[in-house]
Amino acid sequence: MTRPPTAAQRRIIDAAEPVTGRLTGTGHQLAALVKRGLAFRHPRPPHDHFLTPAGHRLRETAPAPETASREPAPTDTAPAGTGVFAARVGGEEAAATGPARAREVHSAWQGLLELRRMTNTGGATDRPCGWERTHLVQAAALALEAAGHRPAGADPAGGGYRVRATPQPEAVAVREPDAQALRACGATLEEAGWHAGEHTDPRTRERYLLASPRRV
Repeated sequence: MTRPPTAAQRRIIDAAEPVTGRLTGTGHQLAALVKRGLAFRHPRPPHDHFLTPAGHRLRETAPAPETASREPAPTDTAPAGTGVFAARVGGEEAAATGPARAREVHSAWQGLLELRRMTNTGGATDRPCGWERTHLVQAAALALEAAGHRPAGADPAGGGYRVRATPQPEAVAVREPDAQALRACGATLEEAGWHAGEHTDPRTRERYLLASPRRV
């Protein structure tokens, strides 16, 4: 039977970024997770580490009760204040912008493409993976932000995209007041492996996209 991760390893896994599974820790800690098959090192610079499918599954399970009490607190934990990446769905208050954010988004998108390669049949990266199908809003928002589309701010009149869940299974709604920008969002999602079609809200007559992840 495979030995469960140590308390320190479990903390690193639980602290992985929710969208991509990107990990933060010391070189020794990350190498140990790679050896266990719970993480992989991205082949391209900056060579970040990400959870494997097994690592994602482990993160979604509750830790064994004895894991936390079996070991003393380690001295080589990940640095405090590293922050957790979250894709901009639109409507956030005082969201950070600039080169640092652009680097974060680019790295997150590359990590998601790598997750597609590892989990899709045949290593296909041109269509969404299982994680995206269970995190529709975050996945669609990441595709849009990574392509350079501007998320909406707190002011509804300020423009920008907003991604929201819908009652339909495996579908999100994308709203953008500018018609040309809305069409551009649709084109980006299509390129990212989604089906995206324009619809009209029967109450407000507002045009919006209904997008769902492609399976083939």
